[in-house]
Amino acid sequence: MSIDSPCRSAHNLIRMTLLFVILCLSASASAQSRVEYEVSFPNAVHHEAEVTVLFTGAPPERPLQVRMSRSSPGRYALHEFAKNVYNVKAFDGRGVPLTVTRPNPHQWDIHGHNGTVRVTYNLFGDDADGTYVGIDNTHAHLNMPAAFMWARGLEQVPIRITFHKPVASWKIATQLVPTAEENVFTAPNLQYFMDSPTEISDFTLRQWNVQSGERTYTIRLAVHHAGKETEVDAFAEMAQKVVAEQIAMFGEAPAFDYGTYTFIACYLPHVVGDGMEHRNSTILTSTRPLSQEAKAHLGTLSHEFFHAWNVERLRPRSLEPFNFEEANMSGELWFAEGFTSYFDDLFIRRAGIITDEEYAAQLSGTLSLVINSSGRRLFSAVEMSLQAPFVDGSASVDLTNRQNTYLSYYSWGSAIALGLDLTLRSRFPDVTLDDYLRAMWQEHGKVEKPYTLTDLKGILGKITGDLAFAQEFFQRYIEGKEVVDYERLLGQAGFLLRKARPGRAWLGAELRERAGAVIVAQGTLVGSPLYRAGLDRGDRIISLDGKPINKVEDVKQLLEGRKAGETIALEFEQRGEKKRASVELAEDPQLEVVTYEKAGRPVTSHMRAFRNRWLGSRLR
Repeated sequence: MSIDSPCRSAHNLIRMTLLFVILCLSASASAQSRVEYEVSFPNAVHHEAEVTVLFTGAPPERPLQVRMSRSSPGRYALHEFAKNVYNVKAFDGRGVPLTVTRPNPHQWDIHGHNGTVRVTYNLFGDDADGTYVGIDNTHAHLNMPAAFMWARGLEQVPIRITFHKPVASWKIATQLVPTAEENVFTAPNLQYFMDSPTEISDFTLRQWNVQSGERTYTIRLAVHHAGKETEVDAFAEMAQKVVAEQIAMFGEAPAFDYGTYTFIACYLPHVVGDGMEHRNSTILTSTRPLSQEAKAHLGTLSHEFFHAWNVERLRPRSLEPFNFEEANMSGELWFAEGFTSYFDDLFIRRAGIITDEEYAAQLSGTLSLVINSSGRRLFSAVEMSLQAPFVDGSASVDLTNRQNTYLSYYSWGSAIALGLDLTLRSRFPDVTLDDYLRAMWQEHGKVEKPYTLTDLKGILGKITGDLAFAQEFFQRYIEGKEVVDYERLLGQAGFLLRKARPGRAWLGAELRERAGAVIVAQGTLVGSPLYRAGLDRGDRIISLDGKPINKVEDVKQLLEGRKAGETIALEFEQRGEKKRASVELAEDPQLEVVTYEKAGRPVTSHMRAFRNRWLGSRLR
């Protein structure tokens, strides 16, 4: 032992004491920090809210940086929510006005405060969907990032919010944590708060319990609509079946944080159609009433509930943590969104709500789009996922060539999931896509360990016992641009992939009527007859085969009876110049999926057994 060891011991004791004091002071400051919101709607008829937010425990030695978000959970593009905020004022803890500066379009810096800052502002919102805010005399529909300011440095502080309802009898639907006061809710931190959309209206509520292991969860369905109570009853009954099928597939429900999961549905003519997942809730909006489109709405409900596993807890590492200040980009959206799209209709079929024929029709649009897409030849599914910040609800003023360069990662991922599921079922006894999702859930979702592309590949190799298969499948169909042999794979289940309009002549462009003329409505598709003839968006078709064209119906009638490969004369006007060309008609490439029964083909016992294992209920 050295001669100065007692001094060192004393010094270490002092250091440990100081560290303890610092930690205690820090914990005390943190305990004193809080964020409290109040929101009211005195001018709801003009789509305005009044918001007050109190920040306590902010460091007084520097300006408080107050922000509006630029992105929203479940969205990948920028949406610039600050554009709908105005009349911003700030006060200190004594009510004295504070100086506010604006360093950028999304931020307000508040100077000279004493640790407590109260901010007030007006919020405009007339877009009730999963991304924005909709306020009117029927409801207040709030997506939190689009509605509420927040402060840098206070992201981990607990939050309390008071809603002053426009109508006293209205109810509040949200995943926020309730308190003893019906209008007051809390959130543990900013991430949870921003992930908690809220509907305040005279909605109809249905709820039921689900058992998962030793825990019981309550599923709530809040429907704001103008229809009948019996329509909600019927919809809730279908929803309960779909929820049960999904839980049965995973073997358990997610551990909903506060014991509930809430579907927040608005089916009204003045909302905007959407579906948006959240950790313990989802937003469902549509202009179409339940009386007409209950099954279509059920598809969205199924999709968003599946996200409670896949993307809310089973998350790509590239989306963790979610960034409210920038676009959020991930190369795994073909799995997060696309595989979810595959399972949404599959669960409805397994629940017995649609028939085999109806399910086959649901597959038709996806496969036709993916197989025929020219965008698929430019980008892989991984690369296409990275396009999300440009297409996920984002707005562009300039025209794009996306009809030729883009294929939705929803559709492509859904087609990949179908191909992988059928491949697994045919190649590996007792291995299915259900098993793959369960394995991903157990290793990455249940424990909330974000995954990478390598993890996705590795677990596919693990459940099949064939890493070479997993590597080849990813290389060809996910990181590559190929598609599987859907015709052969679907045939195992007695489903037929075929041309939807065999032999029908096709020009390959969307046509519209404008001021007595027929106009090419958008960029022509690469390789299509009109593309090869040199036509593009905005061109006017004057005549076909010497016959004047004044209506879209004129084109349809002229193509009747024509055959693919036939050449006809075309006269058109392009940017003020009249031109002539010859057009070689092509066969309509649209595909469809039908059951062998509908196609008049025999269905073997093997096909029926395969189909039942694939599409049959998982409930015991």
